[in-house]
Amino acid sequence: MPQQSKDTSQDPLHTSLQPACPSPALAQDKGSATGVAPHNLDQEQTDAQPGAQAVMRATLSDLLGIELPLIQGGMANIATGRFAAAVSEAGGLGLIATGGFNAQQLREHIAEARSLTNKPFGINLLLIHREVEELAAIIVEQRIPVVTTGAGNPATYVPAWRDAGSKVIPVIPSVALALRMERAGAFAVIAEGTESGGHVGELTTMALVPQVVQAVGIPVIAAGGIASGAQLCAAFALGAVGAQVGTVLLASEECPIHANYKQALLDAKDTGTTVIGRQGGTPVRTLKNRMARDYLKQEKEGATREELEMFTLGALRKAVRDGDTDAGSLMAGQVAGQLRQIRPVAEILDTLMEEYHCVRKELSAL
Repeated sequence: MPQQSKDTSQDPLHTSLQPACPSPALAQDKGSATGVAPHNLDQEQTDAQPGAQAVMRATLSDLLGIELPLIQGGMANIATGRFAAAVSEAGGLGLIATGGFNAQQLREHIAEARSLTNKPFGINLLLIHREVEELAAIIVEQRIPVVTTGAGNPATYVPAWRDAGSKVIPVIPSVALALRMERAGAFAVIAEGTESGGHVGELTTMALVPQVVQAVGIPVIAAGGIASGAQLCAAFALGAVGAQVGTVLLASEECPIHANYKQALLDAKDTGTTVIGRQGGTPVRTLKNRMARDYLKQEKEGATREELEMFTLGALRKAVRDGDTDAGSLMAGQVAGQLRQIRPVAEILDTLMEEYHCVRKELSAL
């Protein structure tokens, strides 16, 4: 079944609030972006204000040796070697997620990514993975340039990774954990707000990012609720050096999720997500569907953690591979309501940056 774009043309409120700058999330045209200005944040900032060049040298693009200040989220069962390569080829930093892969599969995905791009890409290591020791060793062996981590403390592995030349960037939901990661030797942190898809914390991106920026002396990357250039501009205003994006890339041609999953994203409204697992201490944001409703009902009725884990066993694979939008876990962030159609990764990133530049110019005129 082909994906259908959201039709907002007859919505007077939507029409009246259309931004003056083009939005990648709201784009109605499938044609590739053309006439996009080079993504030179250094030059733009230097032209805008004296002495700003030194400040803007700390953008994510320069820190990681990539073209755009954007990292692809490490989405379990989704972020394959091929997908990571597509993001890196488009100018961002693609990530291969270890969630859902064993050690041998990780090696295969690394090899596939290297066969498709000569640009940098990274690994997202799920620290509760049952093969975490072997996966951590593969990162050293393969000399992966960037490692992001989640669901645990990577301090044990940081020295070896750094000796192998890897930049370690943990995903954190709080100031306390950001400080701990800085002490452990992290190169930077990804401050991820609760707007994001998948496993989430409690603080919003708007509240979390500036507090982390103020607390630590290492670069901070914003994540959660970023699917347009305006939102990227806000991330920079909060003190971030760049952004991690995930949900907006689920709506890409290269993303390996099932077509039904993509259609569910296009159908989502602004209130189309919910968080399950809060009572058990493992909150996960997903699209609202029968699985999510049944899970929340069982939570409310006092089901044990083990019972809930059995209830969701294999739910993400059902969504990603089988396209089961009823029983599957359709992990997605709150920006799902902004998505309009399926487009190539390069177009999504290019138009996101185009809008970023446009919004900055508009704001400078205020």
